[in-house]
Amino acid sequence: MKLKHVIFIIAIIIIIDQVLKIWIKTNFHFGEANEITPWFHLHFIENPGMAWGWKFGNETGKIVLTLFRLAAVIFGTWYLGRIVKNHYHKGFIVCASLIYAGALGNLIDSMFYGMIFDKGYVFVPAIKDYQSYSGIASLSTHGYSSFLHGCVVDMLYFPIFDATLPKWFPFWGGEQFEFFSPIFNIADASISVGVITLLLFQKRFFKRKKIHETFATIETSADISDKVQVQ
Repeated sequence: MKLKHVIFIIAIIIIIDQVLKIWIKTNFHFGEANEITPWFHLHFIENPGMAWGWKFGNETGKIVLTLFRLAAVIFGTWYLGRIVKNHYHKGFIVCASLIYAGALGNLIDSMFYGMIFDKGYVFVPAIKDYQSYSGIASLSTHGYSSFLHGCVVDMLYFPIFDATLPKWFPFWGGEQFEFFSPIFNIADASISVGVITLLLFQKRFFKRKKIHETFATIETSADISDKVQVQ
C-alpha cells in the first residue's frame, strides 16, 4: 500500500468529520436533537474530554488530554510512514490510518475550536464544571476560549433500543435500558472501527511468513561407495 493511499483515507475522514461538525455547531442549538429515523438522531452536544463523551477531570485534565492527543498524532505520523515503507499488511495500514484520522479529527476541535467559534462549552471555576450556552454559535475571530481549550463536537446518536426491562430480568429488571446511548462523531467512529477491526483480524495482519528452506544438491559422476579406503 502506498503512502498516497494512506493520505487519501485520512483526508476523506478529516474532511467529512470537520464539515459535519462545523455544520452542526453553526446550525444547531446546544442540546438540540433532530430525529432522522426512530433509531438515528442528530443530537448536538460538546465534549470537553475523551471519545464517546467521557470526561477527564477539569481544565487541567483537558489540557493534558489535548497534549497527549498531539503527541499521539506526532508519533502516528512517523509510525504510518514506517509501516508503509516496510510494506506491512494492507489491512493493518488501513486500520492504523483510521485510528490516526480519528485522533487528528478530535485534536483539531480541541486545539482550534475555542479560537474560531464565538460560543462553546466552557469550564466555569465557580461551579467547578462545564456550562452550556444559549443561541447558535458562529465562526468568529473572537473565540469563546483559547488555544488547546476547545471542545469536541458530537452529534451522532443511535437509540436503537429503548425500553423498560421486565421485572424478571436479572439485575436490571424494571429499569430503563437504552442501546445505543453514547453520542459520538465521525472521528470517534473511525477510531472504533480501526481498533475493532485490528482486534478481530490481528492474526491475519501479523501472520508470519513461512520460510521455505531450499537445499542445493550437487550432481557428480563419481561412483558412490560405502567403503572407505584407509591409507
